[in-house]
Amino acid sequence: MKTELLKKLGRINTIPAGWKLTTVGKVCKIRNDLRKPLSTEERAKIQGAYPYYGPTGVLDFIDHHLVEGQFALIGEDGDHFLKPEQKAQTLLVNGKFNVNNHAHLIQGTEKCSSEWFFLYFHHRDITHLISRQGASRYKLNKDTLSKLPILVPPLNEQLEIYKLFTTWDNAIEKTEALITAKEKQFEWLTSNLINRAGHKRTAASGLMTEVSRRNKSSTIERVLSVTNHSGFVLPEEQFERRVASANVSNYKVVEQGQYAYNPSRINVGSIARLDDWENGILSPMYVVFKLDTKKVCSDYFLHWVNSSEARQRIKNSAQGSVRETVSFKDLGAIDIPLPAMDVQKDVTYKLNLAQKEISLLKNTLEQYRSQKRGLMQKLLTGEWQVGSSQHLSEETYQEASA
Repeated sequence: MKTELLKKLGRINTIPAGWKLTTVGKVCKIRNDLRKPLSTEERAKIQGAYPYYGPTGVLDFIDHHLVEGQFALIGEDGDHFLKPEQKAQTLLVNGKFNVNNHAHLIQGTEKCSSEWFFLYFHHRDITHLISRQGASRYKLNKDTLSKLPILVPPLNEQLEIYKLFTTWDNAIEKTEALITAKEKQFEWLTSNLINRAGHKRTAASGLMTEVSRRNKSSTIERVLSVTNHSGFVLPEEQFERRVASANVSNYKVVEQGQYAYNPSRINVGSIARLDDWENGILSPMYVVFKLDTKKVCSDYFLHWVNSSEARQRIKNSAQGSVRETVSFKDLGAIDIPLPAMDVQKDVTYKLNLAQKEISLLKNTLEQYRSQKRGLMQKLLTGEWQVGSSQHLSEETYQEASA
């Protein structure tokens, strides 16, 4: 029995001292008798203060509750099973609430706390243990759930581990909130320093020159794309494969410091400056241009083009066209607030400083997440064991995130 469970766990060869290898049904209570399916129409008639949960979060609020206490929830079906590293598989809910019929309710016992179940399956891939419905949906029925293998440490160790992860989660949540606040502040700062500062406006056409150099000799092999969230990217990073014609001699060349955009995607923010590579090539559909840096500071222009006002004006210029495209001429017709060069540089300095602060916070956030992932791998398998008297050192944290 244990040999079979170890096979299902994968990457676990031995059971840690003091831990038990068992199944969910033997150590937890599955309380699906507390579920209540309610349609959107039915919920609309009984709006209230009590949360109504689905497998991934709150769906609504209604005027009564069927569940009270602390429970872990895990989905019965859904596409979240496909990406366990990015999407949480479990929720931990405490208080008075309701649950629909697409999530299982797990009640803790003296053998396994709801906190431990929540942690253990939070980012665990169980797709090899559950049934599949179509190409992208999985089904975790009650019988399969009860047979899922689970490693269970002593109850006090379960709670110690949960307490440790709560500290990490608090740090992550606070950093996320700080980043959100700083990004809103940055947007306000951009608006006030550029768009609402009363600067004289000039047509962007006087600052830009279109570049139409082709990769005729096919000497440049680096194919790039422009996205609205990451700027220039390698297509294989975006689409998990190289997306390009076999013959790239007609592709447009973009050099470092130049800008490019897809006329059909700029209305959703897909415009960027090439910073991370010396050069690259783009599909012929792209527009490539360079700036007259004697008239406009490139960083200043970049902050302007990424501002909410500029994005809205670009979006407006696409409306009315058959495919909502923005030609180079259309982009050039938009006017830009353009103060003297020394003012541009001063504005750029302030905005770059604010942007750097956000970047540092995002790096810190990724470090927290990386450390948490490392700790989960070590602590939830028993490779590292934590008692109330044991202290995890800074070196331990660094090892976890390595």
